[in-house]
Amino acid sequence: MIAPLRVGFVTGATPDKWARSWRAGRRESLHLVPMTEADQVDGIRDETLDMAIVRLPVDRDGLHCVRLYDELQVAVASREHLLAAADDEVTLADLVDEQLVRPHPSGWTPDVDQLDWPPMSEQEAIETVAAGTGIVVLPMSVARLHQRKDVVSRIVTDLDPTTIALVWRIERDDEVTQAFVGVTKGRTPNSSR
Repeated sequence: MIAPLRVGFVTGATPDKWARSWRAGRRESLHLVPMTEADQVDGIRDETLDMAIVRLPVDRDGLHCVRLYDELQVAVASREHLLAAADDEVTLADLVDEQLVRPHPSGWTPDVDQLDWPPMSEQEAIETVAAGTGIVVLPMSVARLHQRKDVVSRIVTDLDPTTIALVWRIERDDEVTQAFVGVTKGRTPNSSR
């Protein structure tokens, strides 16, 4: 029996189109494994996963990394928040007086003293802002995943996008791995590298 290809994917990533292409053209089965951003390379390091679709940055030591796509970041707030009055976009200057209920991975922080929030998931952060407390800045796909009727999201135009990438261990650079890389890059069984 041929071993399955085990591919983890971080919250908000969309592996479905690649999974369909893989299943249509390969005999190896594909197992997709959801994972959080906090543990997105753990499965690669402990070899329970063969590859992972991650949100950069990650520690790339010992890993191959192929950039797949970028995604915009959005500010999420309660429908009653001033942010709701903005059109579809805001800038960091518009957010300078806000409380972030979850630290931003880039290290960006508004100018006002920040409350000491306990660690929380993306979903918990959105629940908190829905209650009318502060804002959270997230990748657009994550905000959409946890969308609620009582929150709004606005693109933050001057915040760099986040990057989704495919990573795998350097020593696991075999034909099956390269075939999946090819699928994510749009190659078909008949195309050449």
